[in-house]
Amino acid sequence: MSSDFVVRIIGMLVLGTFAAYMGTSLGESLFPEPRIIYISVLSMLGVLAGLVLTPYLTTRPVRALRALLARVDAQTLAASLIGLIVGLIIAALLAFPLSLLPPPFGEVLPFIGVMIVSYFGVAVFVMRQNDIFAVFRDHLPRRRSNEEGDEEMTGRKILVDTSVIIDGRIADIARTGFLAGTLLIPRFVLNELQYIADSADSLRRQRGRRGMEVLSQLQEEPTVPVQISDIDVEGTREVDDKLVILARQLKCPVLTNDYNLNRIAELQGVPVLNVNELANAVKAVLLPGESLKVDIIQEGKEIGQGVGYLDDGTMVVVEDGSTRLHKETYVTVTKVLQTAAGRMIFARTESKSR
Repeated sequence: MSSDFVVRIIGMLVLGTFAAYMGTSLGESLFPEPRIIYISVLSMLGVLAGLVLTPYLTTRPVRALRALLARVDAQTLAASLIGLIVGLIIAALLAFPLSLLPPPFGEVLPFIGVMIVSYFGVAVFVMRQNDIFAVFRDHLPRRRSNEEGDEEMTGRKILVDTSVIIDGRIADIARTGFLAGTLLIPRFVLNELQYIADSADSLRRQRGRRGMEVLSQLQEEPTVPVQISDIDVEGTREVDDKLVILARQLKCPVLTNDYNLNRIAELQGVPVLNVNELANAVKAVLLPGESLKVDIIQEGKEIGQGVGYLDDGTMVVVEDGSTRLHKETYVTVTKVLQTAAGRMIFARTESKSR
């Protein structure tokens, strides 16, 4: 049962009862007989108003306020609270001399002063929050430079997509220490992961459960902190759209290996950390003329070609390699081709086997 439904029922009863009471009072003084007609009409109007207007006066403003507070980062929220406290203290000091003024100024100006000074207190502290917190940091005891760098990078947020959790390589990358910042996993990403893990399709179910295991490994990994957040985006249900909107609001990158999400985020100016691009970037760079050893496992498309793969998955097409199937062979690189799917290496067998 939703909160809107409960509030509508309560509002219907309250406003309906109030309208019936008003109809009874007005009927006794203004309207002629029969009064039951006016009471019934006003009661129905009150019930209708309670059903329609109550959520807009209760749950909708509260929900909007929660969404607004969820989008505000901790530093801005702390600066606003400090500014409000300072503004109220200054307004309290000004209230007594202002109350000594002759009426009506002595009655109105203290309240107006509280509103104005509180507003300016919050506005000033929010606008200068970086400078204010920098002053506090400067007066704290200095730590070693590497610890300061760690603290600075820990403040960075990285939004994590469902696809990169299911992929599993994020756990290995986290162990290396190359992910600098806090991995922020929204609740709706966890819900999508759970939906995949409960799927009727066995393959999707296995992928979802593997994602759950990878997430457990990430939470146990001390190198990169993981934060589960209830932050959400109103007005959209698509996980990709929510991630892009959150990344723009929080000014943080999105970690993914989803090509479509990558393109959408780049078009909207959101930085993306793509695991596939990282994997392609760290592959070994081979130049024509270099030698390497490869296990030829199948024949190629052309006559006489053999195909093998390096440890990182790079395809190696070997001329005259079909005669050495299922054998580790030393080959010489002749050409390196970069494609959208990755790097492809063309080679020929060496004249002498090592």
